[in-house]
Amino acid sequence: MGCCGSVERTKREWRPLEDRSCTDLPWFLLFTVFCVGMGSICGFTIVTGGADRLIFGYDSYGNTCGRRNEPIEGISLTGLDHTDRKFVFFLDPCNIDIVQRKIKSMALCVSLCPTEELKTYQDLKRFAINNDSELCSYELAGHKYPSLPERFSKCPKLPVPPSKPLPVFNRCTPVDISCYAKFAEAVVTFVGDNSVLHRLIAGVAASKEIIIGLCVLALGLSMILMVIIRYISAVLVWILTSLVVLGSLAGTSVLWWLYIDHQLYGNDTSAKATKEEVEVSNDSGQALLVYAVAATIFTIILLLLMLFMRKRVALTIALFHVAGKVFIHLPLLTLQPFVTFLALLLFWIYWILVLLFLGTTGNPVQNEETGLTEFRLTGPLQYLTWYHAVGLVWISEFILACQQMTVAGAVVTYYFTRDKNRLPVTPILSSVLRLVRYHLGTVAKGSFIITLVKIPRLILMYIHNQLKGKENACARCLLKTCICCLWCLEKCLNYLNQNAYAATAINSTSFCTSARDAFVILVENALRVATINAIGDFVLFLGKILIVTSTAFAGVLLLNYQRDYAEWLLPLIIVCLFSFLVAHCFLSIFEIVVDVLFLCFAIDTKYNDGTPGKEFFMDKALMEFVESSRRLERVVERGRSRVKEAVTQGAEMKPMAPGTSSA
Repeated sequence: MGCCGSVERTKREWRPLEDRSCTDLPWFLLFTVFCVGMGSICGFTIVTGGADRLIFGYDSYGNTCGRRNEPIEGISLTGLDHTDRKFVFFLDPCNIDIVQRKIKSMALCVSLCPTEELKTYQDLKRFAINNDSELCSYELAGHKYPSLPERFSKCPKLPVPPSKPLPVFNRCTPVDISCYAKFAEAVVTFVGDNSVLHRLIAGVAASKEIIIGLCVLALGLSMILMVIIRYISAVLVWILTSLVVLGSLAGTSVLWWLYIDHQLYGNDTSAKATKEEVEVSNDSGQALLVYAVAATIFTIILLLLMLFMRKRVALTIALFHVAGKVFIHLPLLTLQPFVTFLALLLFWIYWILVLLFLGTTGNPVQNEETGLTEFRLTGPLQYLTWYHAVGLVWISEFILACQQMTVAGAVVTYYFTRDKNRLPVTPILSSVLRLVRYHLGTVAKGSFIITLVKIPRLILMYIHNQLKGKENACARCLLKTCICCLWCLEKCLNYLNQNAYAATAINSTSFCTSARDAFVILVENALRVATINAIGDFVLFLGKILIVTSTAFAGVLLLNYQRDYAEWLLPLIIVCLFSFLVAHCFLSIFEIVVDVLFLCFAIDTKYNDGTPGKEFFMDKALMEFVESSRRLERVVERGRSRVKEAVTQGAEMKPMAPGTSSA
């Protein structure tokens, strides 16, 4: 990796982009070993035949289709030569166990899938003779199918639907999927009957061009919104802040009005009401009083926060303005969601394939319930699945952390380059190269910490779902509390990790040192952080809602040509989900940029004051904010000095007390 070690400076100093050294090298080596282990699991499944059994398929006796097989001890009808039998045929393909997600039907290796419906055992006999493909168990002779007593248990369920093999996995699947209606109905819970499911699928198929167009629209709106926020950030933030304050005042006033109205007119009707109605009326009055008092306290706290944080709202506006400039200077930042999604998609596909390989790897075991042969991992090998599951979480978090480090490195380069015309030709590529060369260990360590919190939360969620309806109220409350606490801890660690990556990009320090330095900076600017997160996140959330509603409105107009509501409901839902996903991905990048800019700004103002030798790095918009803050501080300081001077002069002019004059 071009690294030989990592030596921290004994005295902590912020020297942005001055020198680079490897950080957290042991964690990089640990992550590399872990990834080698993940690859070894894939190799193990291939060597032991699990991959072959998944791709080529195997019958219920443990024979792999399309291969010459070795006999398995203790299981009959094994060791058969299936070189000419390349397809897997299920005697009852619709017999699916929804809970265990398995096909419980007996499977056989056949030479040809039946392309026409076979209604009788004579048809089975004719198909076996004409195509040399027997559809009953191997010990049964094809020409005797109609007269054999075993035909009811070891031959396919009649009628045999026409089927065709899957392109890669060589399984004979029914051409008409109507036999899966119950399965689809169980999965899609809102579908009441099979006709509705067919209409929904038909609506998606008929509207595929419109769906693609609307998804592209959502993509364009997300990219445009990030640029527009730069120009309307001031108006947008102040309008939203005013609306929140006015809404809180209006809500509090309405609650007090309802309470007063209840007190004035509720007593007039209480004389004619029954005892139960009087009690209900009193309870309603008390509830209104509690709501009104709570709303008043909330409004007072909100007004005080707005009063004390009004200057910091201006910082949020300035950061949004500078973030818009960052995207103009670094337009390739908009491609980061695509790159990250592609990397995650490729890894998830690989992970699912290896998981399926593991499902067909191990020792052959005969299922006592069904009599079918299954392959299961036994002994220490059964922990390979757990290792593989941990790899899903850690490597996924690692990929997301690489995105955060890449964006942070590019933004840091932009911020701490005084002459923006002298930026690197490709700041994002330079950030990626720095990440790969120096900081993969830091990213691995940060993502591992998130994994340590996420895995227990997922386990508790699984236990909670498994015990649903069985546990008592106390256990249910305890589980939900633990899940909620772990979720909050995960969110806090995610935010701290993101700032730690930015600190590493600035000063090339290890993860723990960067996290500590970033935490100190954030604590010193706690009110600013709270303001930026509260207002900034709210603005970006409204931006996501704006994109979704705009896309949905366009979708209603375009899909309105298909008058049947049931046909374009599902396409509209798909478009809305995709538009929210796209908006979330893009505006999350914008949020990362704002957070990194704030950390850079806080460091800049802490260690520089604008004097020669300590010039600021910040943008003009942030400089204007600093100057206005200094002017306000000077005005406040002059006011304080005048008050002190007036107090001093008053003390000097105070007359002497009687009896203290000199003789």
